[in-house]
Amino acid sequence: MSVVLILFCVLSAITLATAFLTIFTKNPIHSAIYLVICFFSIAGHYLLLNSQFLAIVHIIVYSGAIMILFLFTIMLMNLNKEDEVHKPRVTRWAAVVLFCLMCLVLIAIFVNSKPIVGEYVSTGEDYQSIKVLGKVLLNEYMVPFEYASILLLAAMIGTVLLSKKEKSQK
Repeated sequence: MSVVLILFCVLSAITLATAFLTIFTKNPIHSAIYLVICFFSIAGHYLLLNSQFLAIVHIIVYSGAIMILFLFTIMLMNLNKEDEVHKPRVTRWAAVVLFCLMCLVLIAIFVNSKPIVGEYVSTGEDYQSIKVLGKVLLNEYMVPFEYASILLLAAMIGTVLLSKKEKSQK
């Protein structure tokens, strides 16, 4: 077996294991740490695909900024086991059944999918270049880029408003 295939299998195992640990870990801090490891392994997949820029952006955005936001949210909400509402067994079984149905649907989609047959037309531009990527992002995709910034700003304001504690009446 080639080194790339072995590396892919190792990264895939790490990604799947940490993704499951993120979901099934009861401690929210441990769950956030497992999610960071999962993000780093996904960045490793990008490196295997020879997409260095996307791997670095993924590490900066997801493993850096979003995980810091998650950790601040966990810390601000002060999630304790005593405050956690226990869900009935029916709700848990319904979640398991829905998960299995979604898995069956995804497997059916993958099995029935057909590859695109045709010639790939290349423009010859290297989208790994930051200069070309910046031109495309700020010319052709300027409006969605601004919508994303407004959405992030609204999420940040919402987080601050949710984290504020109400003053108790004395």
